[in-house]
Amino acid sequence: MNPKYYAEPFKIKVVEPIKILNAEERLKKIEEANYNLFSLDSEDVYIDLLSDSGTGAMSTAQWAGMMVGDEAYSGSRNYKRLVSTAQDIFGYKYIQPVHQGRAAEKVVLPIFLGPGKYAISNMHFDTTRAHVELAGARAIDCVVPEALDTETYYPFKGNMDTDRLKKLIEKYGAENIGLIIMTITNNSAGGQPVSMANLRETSKIAKEYNIPLLIDAARFAENSYFIKTREKGYKDKSIRDIALETFSYGDVFTMSSKKDAIVNMGGLIGVKEDEGLFEEIKARTIPLEGFISYGGLAGRDLEALAIGLEEGIDYNYLKYRIGQMEYLAARLDEAGIPYQSPVGGHAVFVDAKKLLPHIPYYEFPGQALAVELYKEAGIRACDIGSFMIGNDPDTGEQIESEFEFTRLAIPRRVYTQSHLDVIAEALISIKERADSIKGYKIVWEPEILRHFTAKLAPID
Repeated sequence: MNPKYYAEPFKIKVVEPIKILNAEERLKKIEEANYNLFSLDSEDVYIDLLSDSGTGAMSTAQWAGMMVGDEAYSGSRNYKRLVSTAQDIFGYKYIQPVHQGRAAEKVVLPIFLGPGKYAISNMHFDTTRAHVELAGARAIDCVVPEALDTETYYPFKGNMDTDRLKKLIEKYGAENIGLIIMTITNNSAGGQPVSMANLRETSKIAKEYNIPLLIDAARFAENSYFIKTREKGYKDKSIRDIALETFSYGDVFTMSSKKDAIVNMGGLIGVKEDEGLFEEIKARTIPLEGFISYGGLAGRDLEALAIGLEEGIDYNYLKYRIGQMEYLAARLDEAGIPYQSPVGGHAVFVDAKKLLPHIPYYEFPGQALAVELYKEAGIRACDIGSFMIGNDPDTGEQIESEFEFTRLAIPRRVYTQSHLDVIAEALISIKERADSIKGYKIVWEPEILRHFTAKLAPID
């Protein structure tokens, strides 16, 4: 049976040529990049799945909106529109734009965290973990055990393990837990959604212990789609209504708007009702990001972001968007290639630990598979595993990740069914020679967020 592909709910009006290097050229380029996909030039990549952040295609409405950007230093009309749009979608009283998600974390997290404090999350992604540690605190992951079984279907593998959450709070003391962080969707667990019931229960626990609940909202629209299609009682609710309920359970949110708002640059901070907290956020934003009415963005960026927030919650768009992941996953099912199942919202996470079982975690199977994809077909992906997670901040020892994924992050409104077929065929070819693939060692690394700039070499 042929996998189902949902046709694009848009017309293509502008195209960007892409170059296809031959195999010999690709081998040379990846060697020059020290086997780090982040170090490749984009012009040397055929299909770029490194990230879905800021890599989407903006709409005609967004490009038109950029032409009416109000570039006033203070009080821009685009800022006012963005705030009004965000208030309507998220239901929060206070909205602060910033230039991207990690900027939001840089502003917000030190308010709650410091030495001796902990942040507990369904799973911290790389920049979140880094900002927790930069604040002097420590990050604890608390995802449900079902997430660890990549082959068995479970509708909400991104959920917080609420029983363990309560035990962790009791163990470390509620007064030492600076934040509970709910990431939707759960990127590090394979782009997996969080159920409304789990959000509700986590919020109840947070209130019981008087701990603030922060929602990492980068992919809130995709998470809302999964709730609508998988959770009982939400089939007939709109994406907008589901989003409103979702955020009603949090106290504050940070958002990289480069994902579900389909812009190339932008981020948001939202505060439900705590005016004192918002004043502190504004005070930190001004020296870190610029004046509060632009937050490191041009007026035209604010306008595109306001429009993108609305476009990103369109049901037909989301059906097509998630449908791309489902199509690629179905192709991998046919070939017996393991991935985190069911497929997530923004990417297919190939289980490199299962595909390359002979490569130990400290030789980075997720990175090894990503390198092979580039060698095979000029496809750029990234490791979501032990290479990304890095070393223990206290002991300096390599941490073994719960997962060894190679993430195939699909940019929004960019690639077609034919591109997805190329990806599937490349993975099928790699599977046939999987036993011959070797791991990698790090020859140089920075202290924080090493996977962006580290240099690697193949193990002989």
